[in-house]
Amino acid sequence: MRKIRIMEHISLDGVMQHENSEDFAHGGWTTPYRSLEGLAAVLEAQGTNIDLLLGRKTYDDWAQYWPKAGDNPMANSLNNGKKYVATHRPESLEWGPVEDLGTDIVTRMRDLKSTEGPDLIVYGSSTLIAVLLEEGLVDEVVLMVYPVLLGTGKRFFAEPANACQLAFVSTKTTPTGVLLNTYRYVGKLES
Repeated sequence: MRKIRIMEHISLDGVMQHENSEDFAHGGWTTPYRSLEGLAAVLEAQGTNIDLLLGRKTYDDWAQYWPKAGDNPMANSLNNGKKYVATHRPESLEWGPVEDLGTDIVTRMRDLKSTEGPDLIVYGSSTLIAVLLEEGLVDEVVLMVYPVLLGTGKRFFAEPANACQLAFVSTKTTPTGVLLNTYRYVGKLES
């Protein structure tokens, strides 16, 4: 049985958005905090033999970058892993190996989770993350928390988020002050 693991880069105030846009001028905010030790910690947390669960926007953004990123452990793991994509345009998926999740993504993700294979890693893909958490399909959440406050931008925990409980597993700190906090999904928060 495979695990579904969310890995997300966020600011202290929960912003996960990385790209510049009309309403967000802080693209690239993670760059000053990158280090070889940080990359090693991310690769350790992620693993090198993985498959990806991605929303269409994240898939499209990454398809423009990772195939051209050269021969390195992060690029190799992302390029070699199978990408399962939530999309209404499956005919235009080119960065492979790739498969669309179909029209019933919840059933498809449950089916994928019950198969043998590498862990299914989710990066970005905020809409997909919300569905995974709502359906109780997440096994682990790794938040890479950067020592910055951005004030605006798309947040990891957006409204309306359904209340759920996570159990702390571990933390690591990089030399630049990024915390890699790992949590196990417990379930919906009972009042």
